Amino acid sequence: MKNNILKYLFSLSILLFVGCTNDLDTEPKVELSLEELLEQDPNAVEGILSRLYASFALSGADGPGSSDISDDPGESPFLRGIVNLQDFTADGMKNRWGDNGLDQLTTTSDWNSENKFFRYMYNRIFFTIPQCNNLLSILENVDVENKEQILAEVRFIRSLAYYYLIDVFGKGVLATQENFGETNPLPEASRQELFDFTEAELLAIQSSLPPTNTYGRATEAAAAMLLSKLYLNAEVYTGTARYNDAATYLNVVIASSHTLADDFVSLFSADNNTSNEIIFPLIADAVVSQSFGNTTYIVNGSLNSETTPLNQFGATEGWAGHRASKGWYGLFGDLSTSSDVRASLFWTEGHEYEMTDYRTWTDGYPSIKFRNTNFSGASLPSSFSSTDFPLFRLADAYLMYAECAVRGASNASMTDALTYVNMVRTRSNADTVGMSDLTLSFLIDERGRELNLEGHRRSDLIRFGMFTGGSYLWPWKGNTLNGTSIPSTYNVFPIPSTALQANPNLTQNLGY
Repeated sequence: MKNNILKYLFSLSILLFVGCTNDLDTEPKVELSLEELLEQDPNAVEGILSRLYASFALSGADGPGSSDISDDPGESPFLRGIVNLQDFTADGMKNRWGDNGLDQLTTTSDWNSENKFFRYMYNRIFFTIPQCNNLLSILENVDVENKEQILAEVRFIRSLAYYYLIDVFGKGVLATQENFGETNPLPEASRQELFDFTEAELLAIQSSLPPTNTYGRATEAAAAMLLSKLYLNAEVYTGTARYNDAATYLNVVIASSHTLADDFVSLFSADNNTSNEIIFPLIADAVVSQSFGNTTYIVNGSLNSETTPLNQFGATEGWAGHRASKGWYGLFGDLSTSSDVRASLFWTEGHEYEMTDYRTWTDGYPSIKFRNTNFSGASLPSSFSSTDFPLFRLADAYLMYAECAVRGASNASMTDALTYVNMVRTRSNADTVGMSDLTLSFLIDERGRELNLEGHRRSDLIRFGMFTGGSYLWPWKGNTLNGTSIPSTYNVFPIPSTALQANPNLTQNLGY
């Protein structure tokens, strides 16, 4: 059977990421079936798979100026959307550029379906999911080496995209290989339906994913981590708590071969690909996978040549955009006396503690957590970043396990939870804590200290009941200096108007 779905150019371009061809500049004008493509290049499936993984970090197959979707290639990449929607909407990070739509994120105010940043995320999700469906439908009729594992990896990638759909929008459509090619608009799928599908997919592929894999590809631990995150947030997503289930799969992650890195800073340096703590990274490379939307966005966006030395952090450009607020560095107390290594990762010189004006670069402290310098050995500054984004890492699993224990999971030990928390803290030279300290209040703060700017904060605050309402305020929440209450409808984002126009079966989230 011939499937004229995948462009040969697309397949050829993606081989860039696995280094299988030298003919990257050719531009054939024809489309080939996968069978025909495999005859010409047996490694094509590996290349296509690499491209699917790269859809979370890159804008397009042809460099930083290309885009897989009809949106700005600089602004719209998936990882950039994760940072914008998870970190800038929360307490720890703010952006000062004043872009149309970005102000509304950084002040958690005036959200509406016309905001381009919601559209970018929605479009990225529904680029990755159909591409996975394309490949899954083709592989049903093609024999390739290691087929079962490849199918499992594609389903993992699709599940990861669905996870973000569940988390940020709470509804959508359920597109699979079974309804691939359907010409009529798909029916709306509820959060529960999307949750059930993603859960079933991850449970189904567990045994088909290997304990170890090529760096940057899914493993058994990566699927267990994603499943744990789904279960940890299940009460938010479905109304039913699943902390026992979360702990079950966190035990799988913890029992894997991953270990904590000796040094916290090494996890966010350009040679972090050597870290055994990282369970699943989104890969960046200053030469072969350039993007304005991978960690280049974090590194360059947090620097300014007037107040921060670019070379010290491996950059040649500073975009003067992102600063932490006291919602993050305030968690450490007095930065000048704290022994916690994580407390030292803010640039304070020339900057004010209080963010009186979020559009003023010197108000608030830039985060220097991510940098484009090697932790071990020399490196040269570059315009783009080579630092991988640790989407999943072991320290997060340890803190998630502790949260499950505190929330009463029967298969999570408080003794083990305390051990794991203190392992995370000791690694950063922070004081150990006792059993009486291990509370939900402590854990949400510790998650901020450890994980801010890694794409988790908004979801964490929602799970702890701290994102909407007025019980917890932070600078510029609700577009006021000291923060104000925001409505509970902000626990999900509005469905973009373009999606509603394209599919009349979709309905808008309440409150928008």
